Amino acid sequence: MQPSRNKVIITCAITGSVHTPSMSPHLPVTPDEIARAAIEAAEAGAAIVHLHARQPETGQPTQDPALYAQFLPRIKAACDVVINITTGGSPVLPLADRMAPALRFKPEVASLNMGSMNFGMYELLERFKTFTHPWERPYLESSNDLIFKNTFKDIEHILVSCGDNGTRFEIECYDIGHLYTAAHFVDRQLLKPPFLIQSVFGIRGGIGTHPEDVMMMKRTADRLFGADYVWSVLAAGRKQTPLATLAATLGGNVRVGLEDSLWDGPGELARSNADQVRRIRRILEDLSLRIATPDEARATLGLKGGHAVAF
Repeated sequence: MQPSRNKVIITCAITGSVHTPSMSPHLPVTPDEIARAAIEAAEAGAAIVHLHARQPETGQPTQDPALYAQFLPRIKAACDVVINITTGGSPVLPLADRMAPALRFKPEVASLNMGSMNFGMYELLERFKTFTHPWERPYLESSNDLIFKNTFKDIEHILVSCGDNGTRFEIECYDIGHLYTAAHFVDRQLLKPPFLIQSVFGIRGGIGTHPEDVMMMKRTADRLFGADYVWSVLAAGRKQTPLATLAATLGGNVRVGLEDSLWDGPGELARSNADQVRRIRRILEDLSLRIATPDEARATLGLKGGHAVAF
């Protein structure tokens, strides 16, 4: 179920667990900031917003449903964007905590990582030397000995538990083996088409950002899933826009946002998630590609609709 080459679904990842607040003054942290950023991204052209939460006082990643409850209804009331809640949360959180918001709020889409992996963020310490909060430096330093745990049992549990609520999945694949893990769950009929394969590039511990890496991921997914999947690409850091553009020219969809990259050009911090959406939208429209609306994304991905969520 590859999308038409002239219709691209833009996902915007609003705020994640990788970047700490000190790295950019523009990173949304409080529920009010996250709600406003998601609404602005939707107005700029994002069909899907991918959401994490943070502790308002410190910016520390959290999966506290009480914080999600402060921004999910506001986003839903303001626009018809598809809301995607993370089950990744943070590599340091236990699975039960990571799943809590998706289980409570029953979103149209939840992200789902397809394998355990090294998840190195420590190289950011070479660029950033000062931090505002005491948790930030140790969080990055410890990532040289960090395993992001996503076992077969974990994946099955998320597929069954969230799937029972009608939630579909953004299948995050950081390497070729993750595609084969997804195919394994297709064979077990726990993952059913149409499914969104989000190929992730540039995380230390996963596949790189060379164009050949992108092509290899696409060729493998095409061979494993045929017409049953929808392909999207996200790239970390400065490769975000180049690889998104490459993916779109190959008939794929794109993900941008401050979770994946704080930058909007060489040495220039992006001032908002909406700025990143507008930038990639401008590029795609210059390539004569049309931007999918939220309802078009729902139709492509077989989603249950915003009326069927629990917020």
